[in-house]
Amino acid sequence: MNGQIPTAAMASGAAHGKVRETGTPNWSLDGRDWPNREVSRFIIAGGLRWHVQVMGSGPVLLLLHGTAAATHSWRDLLPLLAMNFTVVAPDLPGHGFTAVPPPHRLTLVAMSRAVAALIEAMEIKPTLVAGHSAGAAILLRMALDGAIAPRAVIGLNAALMPLGEAHAAFFTHAARMLVGLPFVPRLFAWQASRQSVAERLLRDTGSTIDARGIELYARLFRHASHIGAALRMMANWDLTPLLRDLPQLAPPLVLLTGTHDRAIPPSQARRVQRLLPTARIVTLPGLGHLAHEECPALVAAAILREMRLSGGEPPQLDGS
Repeated sequence: MNGQIPTAAMASGAAHGKVRETGTPNWSLDGRDWPNREVSRFIIAGGLRWHVQVMGSGPVLLLLHGTAAATHSWRDLLPLLAMNFTVVAPDLPGHGFTAVPPPHRLTLVAMSRAVAALIEAMEIKPTLVAGHSAGAAILLRMALDGAIAPRAVIGLNAALMPLGEAHAAFFTHAARMLVGLPFVPRLFAWQASRQSVAERLLRDTGSTIDARGIELYARLFRHASHIGAALRMMANWDLTPLLRDLPQLAPPLVLLTGTHDRAIPPSQARRVQRLLPTARIVTLPGLGHLAHEECPALVAAAILREMRLSGGEPPQLDGS
């Protein structure tokens, strides 16, 4: 793989088109100044129209964002990683500018299969994969199911434990009831679209990000499709089979863990390690749940280090 992605799967002229679904973010308007827009493309795969950003050359690194985020979350990290990798970063189904699938396709297994269909259409085999929060769970499911065979799976503040711990079944049932009401995603979107509300929600993760990042989140939060996909994803999320299968994971698992993460307590990484003793925990001092947005250089260096430890030898971050 020389870093060139085949373009046969690209939708003709789609990079300049509009996402047609009613109420979804519009590429011409909401994406007018999208971070790294120049490397965006739209690809048809698995019955969905995906927004994907591809940058750099070298071994393929697949990046998956977390719930309620999109490719903007990698805005500063992507160019750093592109100095050493061909970085492929999609918007997950229903998130950002990727089409919204039916609710039953927002489960962990279905989303893993959807991403697998995307990388198959793009004719790529990721050498390394990294996922933030729920994105890490998707990558682990893909690795366990044989859809990918990377040198390592990197979880950045990985969300691998059931929501609500002992009461997970109740929370999931309640969430499914809520998101089944058509006005709920619109209500959440109306609330979260306000800059002050978005800022508070992000601050509650234990991270402090810049005004540009806050504005981009708020821009997406005003769309009921984006919020609805995030809510349905959480409602359908079942991590029990993943945790049961985790000891069978073939590639090494590395957990990058922010000490100030208030969304996913650092103690969860240690619990995952008890299930998979070979998993390594790498601490990110002073960083919260959005560590890759707070300090992209530190996270980029950590990912490059894991590539070297796994047997790969990409060039230095400075290009030397």
